[in-house]
Amino acid sequence: MRWQGGRESENVEDRRGQGGIGGGGFGRGGFGGAGRGGIRIGKGGLGIGGVVVLLLVSVVLGVDPTVLLNGGDPADRSTAGRTQIGEAAPRSQADDELKRFVSVVLADTEDTWRGLFQQMGRQYQDPTLVLFTGTVSSGCGRAQAAMGPFYCPMDQKLYIDLGFYRELRDRFQAPGDFAQAYVIAHEVGHHVQTLLGISEQVQAAQQRARNPADANALSVRLELQADCFAGLWGNHANRDRKMLEPGDVEEALTAASAIGDDRLQRQASGTVSPDSFTHGSSAQRVRWFRTGLESGRIEACDTFGTDRL
Repeated sequence: MRWQGGRESENVEDRRGQGGIGGGGFGRGGFGGAGRGGIRIGKGGLGIGGVVVLLLVSVVLGVDPTVLLNGGDPADRSTAGRTQIGEAAPRSQADDELKRFVSVVLADTEDTWRGLFQQMGRQYQDPTLVLFTGTVSSGCGRAQAAMGPFYCPMDQKLYIDLGFYRELRDRFQAPGDFAQAYVIAHEVGHHVQTLLGISEQVQAAQQRARNPADANALSVRLELQADCFAGLWGNHANRDRKMLEPGDVEEALTAASAIGDDRLQRQASGTVSPDSFTHGSSAQRVRWFRTGLESGRIEACDTFGTDRL
């Protein structure tokens, strides 16, 4: 990925090494019950929904979400043979390089979405990317690195412990800089969903859900759309700024596949329960990322208007 020398975003807040304190926890929003056609994308700005941090433990890292819901710390679980996210370590040249990398990626998403919002007659509001180590306080409550990267719509900030990239490379076997960029672009996709005002629609739809399976199904569509938006950014980054190199697309597809619900559930318990999916299967995540990457059009990412995910 050709990122060296690119513009670095000014919207990066470095809290690494500071820890975090804060009461409460993440609100368990609620998505579900919307029928086909209930949420649409169009020039008028109705789109796809914004995510509240929901079950990221099970989806991103395969950790039992009841651990956090019951007030426990998934970082306390045995992780023999691998490095824990957020583990204290001296700041290195590699750390500084990674900070520059995510700053450039964030800046490039800003350029892409500013242009797309202008085409819709809207003004894009840049999110802030918060780098942290171990734990962090956000507008959605206190979070732990074991939850993985997340977006908080309450403060419109993205949060990531850069140690997650070690997990992505070593545990999930998804190395590469474009795989890392996909992580940032996916969370920016959730910010886009919030700006379009669909977060409220999705939450209201979940409140009307008849059962948890319906709520989960809407959450899946939300996440797959963020994957599509990440691919859409990749399309514009390559078309307008020639950022991609041979092998980059394969890196992102490997990462999308590695964090599919079916794969994570199979790794955790040996069984797969589609009704409990919240982010989509590996095949679905790959398909929608590719859809955005190949089309470059926001309308192509209408995961709520299709019967086939």
